[in-house]
Amino acid sequence: MASCSSRKSPAPVVDVQGSIPLSKKIRNSIKATQYIVKKGETLYSIAWRSGIDVREIAKINKISPPYEIFPGQKLNLTNKFVPPVKKKLRKGKTYTEKPKVVKKPIAQIKNQGYGKNVVDKRIDINQKVRKWVWPTKGKVITYFSSTQQISKGINIAGKRGQAVLSTADGKVVYAGDALSGYGKLIIVKHNDDYLSAYAHNDHILVKEQQTVKAGDKIAKMGSTDADKVMLHFEVRFRGKSVDPMKYLSKK
Repeated sequence: MASCSSRKSPAPVVDVQGSIPLSKKIRNSIKATQYIVKKGETLYSIAWRSGIDVREIAKINKISPPYEIFPGQKLNLTNKFVPPVKKKLRKGKTYTEKPKVVKKPIAQIKNQGYGKNVVDKRIDINQKVRKWVWPTKGKVITYFSSTQQISKGINIAGKRGQAVLSTADGKVVYAGDALSGYGKLIIVKHNDDYLSAYAHNDHILVKEQQTVKAGDKIAKMGSTDADKVMLHFEVRFRGKSVDPMKYLSKK
């Protein structure tokens, strides 16, 4: 109590992923309409930080699969701010024509029990994730919150070196430590809609573009960019954070 009463300044707001100040985590997210690629980044890691579907960024910038990018490359993260086009009239006058913005319909998700999210018929049913497994053993110490920007996944406590598993079949699309606040991070693409992420690892055991199966060991648990040993686990649907507990079976 004495140490608390002696504090002369307020304690920093802390990210639920560890002891990372919230201000640092906010700086790590991308809110701009354009972005310059840095060394070690992939289009998937940039999409992860911006909260945008990787296919949308690829479409805007006319980048074809496997979405190769390079340091220094300028990426547009939105097409909503296209400069207006000026057209000439017969008498030499001009008028401004506003660009048309095409709104892409979003498939509606209906929850029917864990791992049984049903989307509309525009999604290929053969691409559904049929099996989700727990990414590691341990107690969930932080849960997902849709109202708090900093709580985009769950934290699972464990021991250093403990096995971290791929939650479903997929391909590794990012493996590195370029995302501040996540430590040594792995992002796995499961299909065109779902991605999963595994943060704060001690050691990464897979490489980018490597195919993995549900339950494969992909990393060893650690505390990189965190104040304790744990796994921070996230699931994204079309770039947006969703509650991992809706997909994982009850222990």
